[in-house]
Amino acid sequence: MYGAPPAGATTADPRPGPSLGYPLPLLTTDTPPPASQPSLLARLGPAGFLGIGALILPPLGGFVLIAYMASVSEWLRSHAASGLAIYIGAFIVLAGLALLPTYAQAALGGYAFGWQTGLPAALVGFVGGAWVGYEIARRASGERVERVVAEKPKWQAIRDALVRDHDARSFWKTTGMVALLRCPPNSPFALTNLVMASVKVPRGPFLLGTLIGMTPRTAAAVAIGSTVEAFTRENLDQAAPKWLWGVGLGVTLLVVAVVAIIADKAVRRITAPPASV
Repeated sequence: MYGAPPAGATTADPRPGPSLGYPLPLLTTDTPPPASQPSLLARLGPAGFLGIGALILPPLGGFVLIAYMASVSEWLRSHAASGLAIYIGAFIVLAGLALLPTYAQAALGGYAFGWQTGLPAALVGFVGGAWVGYEIARRASGERVERVVAEKPKWQAIRDALVRDHDARSFWKTTGMVALLRCPPNSPFALTNLVMASVKVPRGPFLLGTLIGMTPRTAAAVAIGSTVEAFTRENLDQAAPKWLWGVGLGVTLLVVAVVAIIADKAVRRITAPPASV
């Protein structure tokens, strides 16, 4: 009753066709489904895991330091010359590897060596630790972070506002931006190292900006450490003047506002319509 199906119609729908009188062929395709995009952590590669470590490890290391801070501080205090060298070397390694909170290390320098010696020692530790963290992050990130940033025009604009062309004027602008980001007392030291290295902030402005930006908060931490009779967490908290926390909050809010303005200007430059001729 039905006519033979045309040649090539080998795969068929069992329902009869309404007008042709024979089973309809199924339409199939060999195109594979689109592959799902890897997660952000996978795309960042080692830099992503370093970021997680930079957030988690310093607080955990702080608990260890609290447990041994009395014996460590007294040993450093009783070994003035060799203790100073060990303090600086340990500061560089532990801060660079994000193993200890930097505030406690700076305060330890004030307690063990006094303000005049502890401040330069802590600053050397900060700059050295920043250099170690920078080199590790620079090699771990490769071009991965740059590629992720390039996918977001706004992120790229903010990155370009931080990393400028290599000339004298841009050197100081980048140095100032790094110093600004380092100023807040709650600025995460290890995570900032990672981000700046991953977006390829030049070493010179990075290290100089770190020194300038870290000096005020380091001086405060060393001064607090130099006033306590016993190096304990309770004594450090009690020695810190109340107004210092208000100043720290004000500095943080000011830095956030300034960075937001800079970022907004950078985004406006790339989103503004081209000028008509």
